[in-house]
Amino acid sequence: MNEIIFFGENEEPILIKNEPDTITKPIQFKFENENENENEKQIKQISSGNNSTIFLFKNGKAIEYLNENPSKIQIENIQKVIVGQENEAILTIEGNVFAKGEDINPNNTNEFINISSLIEDTNDRIIQDIVSGWCSIYLLTSNQNVYGIGLNDWSQLGFDSKILKETKKPILMMKNVSKIFSGNSSRHVFLLNSNQELFGCGDNQYSQVGLGKSRKETKIQKLTKIQNIPKGKIIDIQCGMGHSIMLIENENENENPKRKLYSCGFYLSNGLGKDEDTYEFTEIKSSLFENDDNILDISCGDSHTLILTSKGKLIGFGDNEYNQLGTGDTERQLIPIQIELPKLRFNEDISNYHVSCGNYRSFLYYSNQN
Repeated sequence: MNEIIFFGENEEPILIKNEPDTITKPIQFKFENENENENEKQIKQISSGNNSTIFLFKNGKAIEYLNENPSKIQIENIQKVIVGQENEAILTIEGNVFAKGEDINPNNTNEFINISSLIEDTNDRIIQDIVSGWCSIYLLTSNQNVYGIGLNDWSQLGFDSKILKETKKPILMMKNVSKIFSGNSSRHVFLLNSNQELFGCGDNQYSQVGLGKSRKETKIQKLTKIQNIPKGKIIDIQCGMGHSIMLIENENENENPKRKLYSCGFYLSNGLGKDEDTYEFTEIKSSLFENDDNILDISCGDSHTLILTSKGKLIGFGDNEYNQLGTGDTERQLIPIQIELPKLRFNEDISNYHVSCGNYRSFLYYSNQN
């Protein structure tokens, strides 16, 4: 049985028929004809952008919401899906990536094409991971090389945007990379190399690349090492339009390692979790996730952030114009608040829950990867 909680924008696409354009408080999401093929519809992942949402199931199949009528994606053995502003991409178990969008295939924006096959180095075409940006897609190969494709208007591909405005073929950005971090609303990107050094580039007009107060450039045109990173293991970085959230695990605590949150960017309309601009990654403090509670998962939309804790608390902050914080109003929340949830069926197994933010919508869902 699926467990999906939804709130926020409910138009373009319409996700739940016969409901308002915005869902003001968290409600249960149900697929049409959910009782049919019940065994096939165990959720693995949800990815949502500005104009579409994709639900991936454990059987490797996916459905896409572009309008009122969801449609099956005609690709088998899907491992991961990502949705950006104007593009979508799919990673298969075999390591192929299929993508579509105006910045990928302008001649037919609704047709998925194999973009991994466009990598010039034929030994580098098996893809290990994919991450979406605003109008760009990042590919991490099995050889730990990162390629970017799509728009480069904010130098989010790591090149001078005056020289390389966009590319329809994957272009090598960096070698020896272990992880990529960006977001469906983000025009900046972070790459973590095999030595656990973090590099960033792209849109920095709100200091969301985290380079410090002295870096005034609105665009970081080449991959630049991020200094003063908090101590510990980087578990995740989630990026919005004007902010970045970093999840760090303290490696010195062998039993039940503690995780902490750090943010940088523009505070007023973005999900920073604090009430001041932050030019480099600094800790977000809140009694909601201190002491014996720990952070399981994080996600960022355009201008809001969601956090799920080990005690089953859903916490949010940031912009709330489309009720994407699920508080029942549209008031912006600068500091973390707890979001009231319907009773969950799998509270005893909270580690299998995940959060996923679209631009202006939010999901909490159960996904047992075993």
